[in-house]
Amino acid sequence: MGKLAFGSLGDSFSVVSLKSYLSEFIATLLFVFAGVGSAIAYSDLTSNSALEPAGLVAIAIAHAFALFVGVSIAANISGGHLNPAVTLGLALGGNITFVTGFFYWVAQVLGSIVACFLLKIVTNGKSVPTHGVAVGMSSIGGVVMEIVITFALVYTVYATAADPKKGSLGTIAPIAIGFIVGANILAAGPFSGGSMNPARSFGPAVVSGDFTDNWIYWVGPLVGGGLAGLVYDNIFIGSYAPVSSQDYS
Repeated sequence: MGKLAFGSLGDSFSVVSLKSYLSEFIATLLFVFAGVGSAIAYSDLTSNSALEPAGLVAIAIAHAFALFVGVSIAANISGGHLNPAVTLGLALGGNITFVTGFFYWVAQVLGSIVACFLLKIVTNGKSVPTHGVAVGMSSIGGVVMEIVITFALVYTVYATAADPKKGSLGTIAPIAIGFIVGANILAAGPFSGGSMNPARSFGPAVVSGDFTDNWIYWVGPLVGGGLAGLVYDNIFIGSYAPVSSQDYS
């Protein structure tokens, strides 16, 4: 826990930090545009029919590919978080200060909101789908599901990107991160929606005006991401360097 760094506004508004926020904004916008766009496209192509296995696979692949690209294009600038849960998990391991992490959250949420507004505009007002738990599943069940799958995501981020012993494994980090998100959507999509990302869920909620159960997609991912950061950093990483950069790749 001695690795935690609160940070300062001066450092968080440096040129490097401002570039990092812009990078997170752009990468999250592109990721959400492709992810939510794939759900809108499926709904349009099937005349708003219920989600079928083929649609679930297509949406999972779209998210996996988009996240792989998003992490790759932002990694050298901001570290490629694209997710408040990832940022929190990394902050708890001392990889980013809490003040800077807060502004990452702002950039990520704004990127998601703008992406959903753009989708609403370019699709001539088509409905932007929001995350929600399946009929018959409790809110607590949804939270637990999101905790588990987000733990898997942030644990993967630590193992492939943040661990100082990662070596050449770091070169496949974006692929591994994209793969775990795609796999988790296949597993959790029909139940909790498979969000793992508060920003990914918040943008559609803002644009649609439907915040029903949105708290689930904040509590679950943040708890899961935080736990993964604490577990991996405290148990598996034996040494650390003081916070000096936002790039954990």
